[in-house]
This record gives sequence, C-alpha cells and structure tokens, in this order.
Amino acid sequence: MKKLLVLSLAVVMVVAFTLPASAIESVFGGYWRTRAVHQENFIGNDDLADSGVTRVDTRTRLYYTAILNDNLKLVNKFEFDAVWGDDDLGDFGADGKVFEIKESYVDANIGPIRAKIGIHDVLYARGFIFADEASGVTLSFKAGDVLIPFTWMKGNEGGTNNNSDDVDFFGLYPVFNFGDALTLNPFIIYGYSSDDGGTKEFSTLGQNGFPAFDGDGVSVVWVGANVDATLGSFNLWFTGIYQGGTVDSDTAGVDDFDVAAYLVAGGASVPLGPASLHGQAFYASGDDDGTDDDLEAFFGIGGGGAGWAYYWSEIMGLGIFDNQSSVGHGNADVSNIVAVNIGATIKPMEKLSLTGDIWWAALVEDNLVTGEDELGVEVDLKATYQLIEGLNLDVVGAYLFSGDASSVDGNNEDDPYEIGTRLSLSF
Repeated sequence: MKKLLVLSLAVVMVVAFTLPASAIESVFGGYWRTRAVHQENFIGNDDLADSGVTRVDTRTRLYYTAILNDNLKLVNKFEFDAVWGDDDLGDFGADGKVFEIKESYVDANIGPIRAKIGIHDVLYARGFIFADEASGVTLSFKAGDVLIPFTWMKGNEGGTNNNSDDVDFFGLYPVFNFGDALTLNPFIIYGYSSDDGGTKEFSTLGQNGFPAFDGDGVSVVWVGANVDATLGSFNLWFTGIYQGGTVDSDTAGVDDFDVAAYLVAGGASVPLGPASLHGQAFYASGDDDGTDDDLEAFFGIGGGGAGWAYYWSEIMGLGIFDNQSSVGHGNADVSNIVAVNIGATIKPMEKLSLTGDIWWAALVEDNLVTGEDELGVEVDLKATYQLIEGLNLDVVGAYLFSGDASSVDGNNEDDPYEIGTRLSLSF
C-alpha cells in the first residue's frame, strides 16, 4: 500500500510539472561572484579610527522568466548575499535566511504598447538621477526609430487615510535614433509629495528621493538629455541636466527652499589596434551656502546606496567592490563634485585584458565642515583573465593620492588604497 501511495504521488508530480511545461516556456539565468578585498585609510587619517577592511563576500542572482506567449511573460530576479563569517548567511552551518526579491513584473505587449508592471529596473540619465529597481509601471511606445517610454515609480506609500505622505515620480524619456551614428534621449523627470503631516521624507539625505530638509511639500523636476554619437572610430557621449523646484518648509521662521542645480558629463573612447583609449568628465553643482534658502547642490532620486548611483573610480566612486568609498563626498551619489578621467585598455592575449585609469577629483564648493575642496588623484589598475569559458577573474589595485577634503577632519595624513580580486560568471 505504501509503495502504491509513493508511486501515485510520483505520477501526480510528473503530471503536474508536465502539463504547464507544454504551454509555458521557462527561461533560467543568473550571475554569481565572490570577491576578496583589503582596503586601508579610507577616512584619510588612521590615527582617528581603524579604517582598514579585509573581507570576502559572495553574491548569487537567479533569474526566472515564464514566457506564456509571444506577447506576455513574467520576469523574476532573486538575490542572496553573504559576507564570509557573517551571522546572516556566511558563518558555520550557513542556513541563511537572507533572500531578496530584486524584480518581479509582467512584461506584456498590448497593441503598440510594451508594458512593464511591478518591481522592475529603471534607468534615468545613465544613473546620475536613478539606476535601480522600483515599484511602478513603464509604458513604451515604438514608432519606427523612435521609442517613447513613460514611467511612474512609487517612492513612498503613506497608507490608509494618509495620502499626503505619498511620494511619486513620473518620467518621460523618448529615444530618437538617427541611423547608427547618433542617438538623442531628451527627458523630463518629475517628483512630487504633498506632505502636510510631518517631515518623514526629509529625515535623511535621499530617503524616499528628497534631501534632508523639514518640509511641508515638495516639487522637483529634472530636465535634460543624453546624447550618444559615433564619429569615425570615436564613440562619444554627453549628458546635461537642469534641476529645479521647491521644498516647502515646515519649520517656523524658515523660508521655503528653491531648488536650482545642474550636472554636465561627457566621455569618449577610441580603439587603437589591440588597445583602446577612454576618458570622461563630470561636473555636479554644489551649494555655496548651507544657511540660505537655495538648494544648489545637484541630487538624484534616492541615495545612500539605493536608487541614485553613478559608479566611477575604484576608491572615490565605489568601483568593483562598492562596500565603501573614501570620505569627503557622496560615494556614488554624484553631487558637488568635478572629476576628470583618462584611461586605456590593452589585450595582450585573447583571454587577458589590462586596464589603467587616472582620476582627478575635487569638490565644486568647499566642504562646509572642513573648508577643503581637493579630493585627490587616483590611480586604478585592473587585470581581467578568462580562467575557463564563462568564468572570469579580476584583480584590482587602486591608490588615492588624496587631498585634505578626503578626510573626516580636513587634514589628510594617510592615503587610501585597496587591492582585491573578483571571480564571476554569468549564465
């Protein structure tokens, strides 16, 4: 009898898994990496605190897409991270309970409209405004060489009978392709909250998308364009953004704040036989007076590790290891920074590439606490080698000849440096 029950259960399971498989195509993929890094002097003065970090971590991402038909699919992306030795997953016995849902959305073609509905990735202005997952809707209309996407993202849900605490963002960013040589992507992004109940979305920099000011309401707009062009063997790109709006003060005797900020960025690359040269520069406005009612420092949506993120150098701009950056600026939250980069990549053999970069960076406006503006000159070196097909090894070394702005007290005494390695695969 017991054998019959086991056999019957096996038959039911086979039928259950076989029936939907005939109607639904399942696509699996993912990404895996393990990194080891040692970082030193990231606060610029080792006498003030032990700023050294030595750690190993692992990340796994699993992707599953259920394709129901040519016009409808369900996309899911999962992630789990572990710092080796951490109690959440990386210690003895493992058995971690850390499981993240990165994305879960319906991707549907409805007539001429492609719709993504749910938690999905959104990119505004190469990450200078937003580059992350978000809950919302993206509708894209394609006509010839023109693509017109519109996105609504939810920044905060006030809850029942508390709609004044809602935070919403709306983006329109058409893409015009002029052959293979030029792509123009103008955009307008608008964020709005009518908060008459408190200061929740202004408690910390970037929380729910807005800066650290007490407020009774907020209205912010980003207007700009991305341009990508090919001129002969040169690949060029440019981004320009103007940011305006108001943050209504909720503090007695304090005026409302006027937002007036901007960012410009550009870069180029050119192949030269087995090598290639590349470079870029960006300028994000800062605030010259922290006591007036003008918000002149550029900011994006989110912050502090979520949303707004533009990765640049290894030490100052988070880079491959992205667990910390040198002090004195906003990490990947590019604000009040001017930076210039030049670098080169060479492939001495088929499976090996070597990349070197030099970065110079400074604050646009002096640090309001230390009065300093020089962040320094950073040298980054990276070697990438394909161990076997599909499995890559990166070895990274970086050193920052730092200025006094790269310190917690305006007196840099110890230059930051890091050395690390990353093993990765995608499937």
